[in-house]
Amino acid sequence: MFKLMSSIAAGALAFAAPAAAQAALGPDAASCKTGASSPAVLVSVSGFKTRGGNLRVQLYPGNSDFLVKGKWLRRIDLPVTGSGAMRVCVAVPKAGNYAIAVRHDVDGNGKSGMSDGGGFSRNPNISLFDLKPKYNEVTIPIGNSVRPVNVILNYKQGLSVGPIKRS
Repeated sequence: MFKLMSSIAAGALAFAAPAAAQAALGPDAASCKTGASSPAVLVSVSGFKTRGGNLRVQLYPGNSDFLVKGKWLRRIDLPVTGSGAMRVCVAVPKAGNYAIAVRHDVDGNGKSGMSDGGGFSRNPNISLFDLKPKYNEVTIPIGNSVRPVNVILNYKQGLSVGPIKRS
């Protein structure tokens, strides 16, 4: 019986370890903990070209202020982690419609550059001629709980913009 219980405990630890390694990041991380009942977005960012620089996640309101400089509601800047998707928690002021914009500042200089990557909630298609999607292409409803959102980063590649293709 003791041997069976030890095996079950070891198995439970094996499942718990990956979850802890993928904990939410950022100053709002507590808003995304299990059982949280306030509005938040857990943004899972993947598709990094490189594992350096900084990641910026911005929350925009449900109006014409989308991507207007300084009109974001919440902005979180973090150094890029060494591997895997980055799961960034963003607290939301109240339930409603919002948009997420993400930028990977590859060289960490704080300025947008041609080697930087970016993405948005709902992962709209973007091009060199149209790098900023319309708000209705990226808006997401957020209720009074944690809303998971996946964002795949896009980078300039020759004359196109898109996710990095891995072989």
